[in-house]
Amino acid sequence: MTDIKHLADRNLPTCETSIHLFYVIALFFPFSFLLFQYSSYLCAMKQAMVFAAGLGTRLKPLTDTMPKALVPVAGKPLLEHVITQLQDAGFERIVVNIHHFGQQIIDFLDAHGRFGLDIRISDERDQLLETGGGIKKARPLFDPHSPILIHNVDILSNADLGEGLFEPMKSHRPQDVYATLLVSARTTSRYLLFSPTSHRLIGWKNTKTGELKGPIAKMNSDDKGAAIRSLNGEGSTGPEEERHDDNALRNEEMALMKRTVEESMALAFSGIHVLSPTLFPLMDAWPDKFSIIDFYLGICNDYPIIGCPDSRLRLMDVGKLDTLAAADAFVTQLRSQTL
Repeated sequence: MTDIKHLADRNLPTCETSIHLFYVIALFFPFSFLLFQYSSYLCAMKQAMVFAAGLGTRLKPLTDTMPKALVPVAGKPLLEHVITQLQDAGFERIVVNIHHFGQQIIDFLDAHGRFGLDIRISDERDQLLETGGGIKKARPLFDPHSPILIHNVDILSNADLGEGLFEPMKSHRPQDVYATLLVSARTTSRYLLFSPTSHRLIGWKNTKTGELKGPIAKMNSDDKGAAIRSLNGEGSTGPEEERHDDNALRNEEMALMKRTVEESMALAFSGIHVLSPTLFPLMDAWPDKFSIIDFYLGICNDYPIIGCPDSRLRLMDVGKLDTLAAADAFVTQLRSQTL
């Protein structure tokens, strides 16, 4: 059963009340619609989800008796490190999904008074749903008007969780940016690929196997012209138009395709991202269990997903036993830099 802990009524104006006020103002003041356009962000709740349901198989034998989220680093469980960072950044509501030794996580949160926050549990003990499925299941626990920051529990970093990833959504019209992904120039075997000009997500590649996913993978198909146009936000042409393309246009498309592949930005995903709740209806067509990255790659042609590179990002993935000692030193160093 889903466990929900509500905050006490603070007698503050609700987001809905504020939006209704903008409607009244719009009746009397010209151009106030520009302010209303961003009203949902001006009054947005700061909410997040922490992925804590993983089996933690790479951390065995520790995870034979505890969930990965409660593995200690520098004297505190991983989950506490993430919650504290979110709390310091001003987040009010946090959804934590659980599966492996889920009751231990609930007991830990209750023992700490849920850290004085509105912390809600999304229970996946019946079935582990992967990242996309986990977000989809947790939908009823979120405020439907506010963006959601997603954070892997095994990621430690100095990331600015307060504003940076939300800025593209504030500075563009809501329909222009549907998700922002924190990325950096790190060495990995799997990269997200972005347009060098717009920073829009256009694909994914595995450097070990050569596998490609997303719109850029269509370049290996016969419909190279349509793939190029989609990557550049021009949509696709119909069959009749495609048949009438002349050789010059095809040559131009082939050259553009080559440049797109060569010039795309290959960046490593941090496991931290922000998504708009307007994406939830699109998830209805997806199964209960799916990857959020596969979802982004499946929709990014029509719904802009933006990469946010951070050259100052320092990050550690605490996913293996041999990283725990280094993680202790990493956290200690981060603490010393914030003092």
